[in-house]
Amino acid sequence: MQLHISPSLRHVTVLPAKGFREFIKVKSGSRKLSYRMVFYSLLLITFLIRFVFVLTAVDTIDGERKCSTIGCLGKKLRPRILGTRLKTDVPEVIYQVLENPANQNEKQSEPEIHQTLEDFIAKMKEERPDAKTFAIKLKSMVTFLQQKTRTAKIQEYLYRHVASSSIPKQLHCLTLKLANEYSTNAKARLKLPSANYAPALNDNSFFHFVLASDNVLAASVVASSLVHNSLYPENIVLHVITDGKTYAPMHAWFSLHPLKPAVVEVKALTHFDWFAKGKVPVLEAMEKDQNVRSRFRGGSNAIVANSTENPRTIAAKLQALSPKYNSVMNHIRIHLPELFPSLEKVVFLDDDIVVQTDLSPLWEVDLNGKVNGAVETCRGEDKFVMSKRLKSYLNFSHPLISKNFNPNECAWAYGMNIFDLEAWRRTNISQTYYYWIEENLKSDLSLWQLGTLPPGLIAFHGHVQIIDPFWHMLGLGYQDNTTIEEAQSAGVIHFNGRAKPWLDIAFPQLRPLWTKYLDFSDRFLKSCHIRAN
Repeated sequence: MQLHISPSLRHVTVLPAKGFREFIKVKSGSRKLSYRMVFYSLLLITFLIRFVFVLTAVDTIDGERKCSTIGCLGKKLRPRILGTRLKTDVPEVIYQVLENPANQNEKQSEPEIHQTLEDFIAKMKEERPDAKTFAIKLKSMVTFLQQKTRTAKIQEYLYRHVASSSIPKQLHCLTLKLANEYSTNAKARLKLPSANYAPALNDNSFFHFVLASDNVLAASVVASSLVHNSLYPENIVLHVITDGKTYAPMHAWFSLHPLKPAVVEVKALTHFDWFAKGKVPVLEAMEKDQNVRSRFRGGSNAIVANSTENPRTIAAKLQALSPKYNSVMNHIRIHLPELFPSLEKVVFLDDDIVVQTDLSPLWEVDLNGKVNGAVETCRGEDKFVMSKRLKSYLNFSHPLISKNFNPNECAWAYGMNIFDLEAWRRTNISQTYYYWIEENLKSDLSLWQLGTLPPGLIAFHGHVQIIDPFWHMLGLGYQDNTTIEEAQSAGVIHFNGRAKPWLDIAFPQLRPLWTKYLDFSDRFLKSCHIRAN
């Protein structure tokens, strides 16, 4: 060992050499004891004493907590250097009580469970119980509060389910007033589009967008945001598909609120020649699906009454009962090639999205012969929304699923999809879709529980081209941790989830991104008390 001291005595450097024994041996052999050697020895001893002091002090401050500072080094070295043995201040009986499940005797022996930490601490100070009694009381309190938290969380999910499944009276009012307008005002019944623009409906040089919705207000926002942000609105053709009961209000709205120079077509499903011919698989599937779901787990009361399942699992089952999953609007996209036989490519939009940029570049995206251009949902900073793989949607405990698919394969999203209809017509995607729906019904909904995405993931398997996530930001209806700045940076934002922007349960900081495309001075919106907040 070599000890180097700077002339100013401010820096001390210890270097390994031949070892401590050789150092002593050399110095002893000389049989000379110099003042310099004594000085260096005292200096080294002082340094070691101060190091041990600091190490012991920090270790004492750390106590028996989990290691976090230099005191950890003392804990690791002390048994070897100082020959001592670490001991914990926490009695082993406490760990035993906390780790073992509570038995019935323990539950019955605790007549009073404290509901706050302050009450618990005051009681413990008063009673001064032994370690085991302390652990039992602590465990009882934590278990009780955990159960209360679980119950509150489930109630929240139930209320959100009821709120999201209901039609707000303002939207119902809007539908009724527009239906009345359609029957009494000739302008509300004008042909859409006019005869001059009809050729554009089958012209593949235009940008064709398809929107399927039975929500007039939501459809108006999608259409307005699409045209408003387009660099070439004159090249946009928007095909709005709705059901029979909503056709008159939807037609009236777009007749009275034209989006020129864009071309808008409004059609009910019954207006399509394909839909009026013979059996329609989508309707047959819906009828069977509704019959099965009417018995599914006894409804929301039976789902909420389950005392063992995780609250998020219960939330997913409640969501499976949502009427939107039985809506023909949710299934109709699987028949786009038949609905639009003359079109080559379309972009399909859900009615809970907002367009924030020009979407014409989507027609330049190379799908590499695939059918569906979509954003994948297994990568991203948002670990809740962007962590979806096939195992998130399909039941891999079922052999029919496990033998055909990889649970860790990345999922993709509906909401904003580029569909190459020519490539689609060369596949059996639609037939595969209905085959798996039938299998799910036969298995009493055991392959998956909700939605049209799971059978879509199966039917389009191997036919999906992943596109840039800029084109589709998801999750604005699930959670409120997405900032305005993050949402504004996306080309299309999607309010997928229960907190739709037209509902009272919408996240208030995100709702302005949707309401900015509504004119609240419009006479229909004012008469139905539809406001920004």
